[in-house]
Amino acid sequence: MAITEKSVSRTFEAESAANLEPPPQTAESAAESAAERLRRAPSHTVHLGGRRTVVTHGLPRAFWGDVYHYVMTLSWPIFFATVASLFLLLNVFFATIFCLGDAAIANQSPAGFLGAFFFSVETLATVGYGDMHPQTVYGHVVATAEIFVGMTFLALFTGIMFARFSRPRARILFAAVAVVHPVDGKPTLVIRAANARQNVIVDASARLRLIRRERTREGNLLRKLHDLELVREQHPVFVLGWSIMHVIDESSPLYGETAASLAATEGGLIFTLEGVDETTSQSMQSRFNYGHEQIRWQHAYEDTLWTDENGVDHIDYTRFHDTYPVPAE
Repeated sequence: MAITEKSVSRTFEAESAANLEPPPQTAESAAESAAERLRRAPSHTVHLGGRRTVVTHGLPRAFWGDVYHYVMTLSWPIFFATVASLFLLLNVFFATIFCLGDAAIANQSPAGFLGAFFFSVETLATVGYGDMHPQTVYGHVVATAEIFVGMTFLALFTGIMFARFSRPRARILFAAVAVVHPVDGKPTLVIRAANARQNVIVDASARLRLIRRERTREGNLLRKLHDLELVREQHPVFVLGWSIMHVIDESSPLYGETAASLAATEGGLIFTLEGVDETTSQSMQSRFNYGHEQIRWQHAYEDTLWTDENGVDHIDYTRFHDTYPVPAE
């Protein structure tokens, strides 16, 4: 059989392709590759309440696409420091631009960069005292651009300040731990909450959910949420305190659970309380997470209510988080 040039070429191409194919990846190299990819991916730490912390990987952090959220979640000191720094940087930038021109500012005092900086502050804030003013076309162009930037900066800053001040904040005090003890002969999960502002929250409603790891019939491990039925989930006028109760009976997802079993499944509670502030007529919501280590079994809350000799009721919030052991029945 004759060997043609075309067959030789095909054989050479096949051998070259076989040589270019990567060797089969071993389990160790695959694990190293995954670890390297995980290391290079952007990460973010999320605190879920209690001692539970989750680190997420691979989600892009689009700062400029979500800058409003970042600004709204900054603390007040960091927010004002950021605004002040941006204000100074803008004035330094425009002062430098003014200095690049040839005598762009009339009656500049003091001379040099410091006088240009003070003129930039007056221009950015649209104050205009009248002593210093642009005297060249270059100066007028730079001043026009700076006035536009200053008006935009002032409008954005005013809007963000209003949004931060007007955002409703619920001052709900949650007990540091949840307790489980008998109530009317039935084991009951109890969580104590108080209105720290002591104004009226109308139509307050509470939701309590259990989250824990569970294995499906197929053997997959999932974290599942279970709604816990409350003895009373609504409060018409929430002013002082509220004890939220869930009876642990045969229909409860907590039935048969113990401190050890809940820890084994990394169980926890998500407590949400919402209502309408009567003062501002705004809806508000507050949430608190309890890890399994924050649930005290066979404990009860210390009583915070007492009456003096004049018949006046007192609530001692210094004992709000205190508990004491309850003997098992």
